[in-house]
Amino acid sequence: MKAIALQGGFGIKALQPFEQVTLAPSQNEVLVRLQAVSLNYVDLLVLKGLLNPNLPLPYIPVCDGAGVVEQVGADVTTFKPGDQVVTTFIPDWIEGEPTEAKTSYATRQGLGAVPGQLSDYKVFSVNQLIHSPANLSVLEASTLPISGLTAWNALKYGNLQADERVLLNGTGGVSIFALQFAKARDAKVIITSSHDDKLKRAEQLGADILINYETMPAWETVVHQATGGNGADVVVETVGGQNLQRSLNAVKMGGHISIVGLLQGFDITINALTLLHKQAHIRGMEVGSTQDFIEMNRAIEAHDIHPVIDKVFAFEETQAAFEYLEQGQHFGKVVIAF
Repeated sequence: MKAIALQGGFGIKALQPFEQVTLAPSQNEVLVRLQAVSLNYVDLLVLKGLLNPNLPLPYIPVCDGAGVVEQVGADVTTFKPGDQVVTTFIPDWIEGEPTEAKTSYATRQGLGAVPGQLSDYKVFSVNQLIHSPANLSVLEASTLPISGLTAWNALKYGNLQADERVLLNGTGGVSIFALQFAKARDAKVIITSSHDDKLKRAEQLGADILINYETMPAWETVVHQATGGNGADVVVETVGGQNLQRSLNAVKMGGHISIVGLLQGFDITINALTLLHKQAHIRGMEVGSTQDFIEMNRAIEAHDIHPVIDKVFAFEETQAAFEYLEQGQHFGKVVIAF
C-alpha cells in the first residue's frame, strides 16, 4: 500500500512516503482503492499539531476521499466491487440529532484516532462510506464529505427559501458549495472576497451581489444597502473570530448565522447588545449525518451540480498541495489525484 504520512514531527515538510501492507476486509469491512482526496482547513490543523499535539506518529492524514470498491467482506450487502464511494466524516452519526456518542472525535477519519485517506488502498467499516452521486467524477466526489455537507446543512439549518438572501464569506470550498446549493433553491447570493477575479468567477456561478471587502471595508453597510436595509436572511460564517460580529451586523432581524469555520482562530467575541437587538439565531455546526449526506447527494444529482475544483495535484505533489491550500488563494476545492 502506497501512502503519505506525517513522520518525525509536524508540518507540511513532515509529510513523507510511507509503506504498509494492504489488508483484506473482514466480515463487515470494505476494501477501497482510493483515487482522490480533497483538502480542508482542518487537515492543516492536524498537520501542524494544533488539534492534537500528542498525535502518535507516523500518521496518515486527510479526512476526505473517494474511490472504487475492490473487495467486500462476507456480511457486506450495502456495497459491491466496482461501486464508486466517498468517505463519511462523522461515521456514527447516521441520522437524527447529534449526540456526544454519535459525533465523537475518536471516530473521525483523519483527525488522529483513525487513519486518514492519503493511501491508495484502505479498509473501511461500512459506516465510513457512502455511494457517490452518479453524476460526479471521483475527483468531484472527494470534495463532498466536509465542505459539501457543511454548506448543505448551513443552508438547511437557516431554512433558506427562494428569493431570500444568503451572505457568504470568501470563495473557499464551503462558500462555493453554498453558492451552488443556494442557486439551486432560487435564492439570492451575496459573496465577499478580496479578489475581483474571484468575484467574477462567483458571478459566473450565479452570485447576485459581489463585494470586495478590501475596496469596500464597510461591507456590512453594503449588504444592508443591497437588501433594502434589511440585511441577509442567512449568513454562512466561514471565518469566525472577529468576523462573526460583522456577520451579526449584516444579518437581518431574526436572521440565521451558521458558524462553520474558524480561520481567525478558536475564540469569538460579539457584542451582546447587538445580538439581543437583532434577535438572531446563531448556530455552531459540524458537517452532518449520513442521512443528510444522502439527501445532499440526491439534490446534487437532481440539479446536476458539479463541485468547483480549483487545482488538482498528483499524489507525489502532496506537500505542494498543502502549501497551496495554506496560501488561501484557491477558489473552491484543492484535490490530490492518485
